[in-house]
Amino acid sequence: MIKFILFFTLLAITTTIRAQSKLEVEIYNLRNTKGKVLVELIDRNNKHFAWQKKDVTGIKCFISFSNIPEGEYAIRYYHDENLNEKLDQNIIGIPKEGFGFSNDAMGLFGPKDFEEWLFPIYGDTIIKLKTFYLL
Repeated sequence: MIKFILFFTLLAITTTIRAQSKLEVEIYNLRNTKGKVLVELIDRNNKHFAWQKKDVTGIKCFISFSNIPEGEYAIRYYHDENLNEKLDQNIIGIPKEGFGFSNDAMGLFGPKDFEEWLFPIYGDTIIKLKTFYLL
């Protein structure tokens, strides 16, 4: 009887604990070493999950997120060259700084639908994202 109770107790505990994963993001195609890259990790429901900012020291930038529950996520980011913590745009709204989305989901007039940004995190994951500059 004790084995039976122990088995179901362990089963209940393991099914309520979600696996935690690590995400490594390589952002490439940065045009200079000015400023920082600001990255937002978004959950499947299009809700903010985490963010980070990192100094730019080369044409690539590496950012890590830890303790992420397994599931589907999306990323959006921009290269804040002048350190004002916003994506600068010209008078008609075209970004003057670099930006990007997970799966390099860039459409003709902005990002593709959010569903196309989603990527799976099941275990430790590494992704590479290209930075786009329009001006």
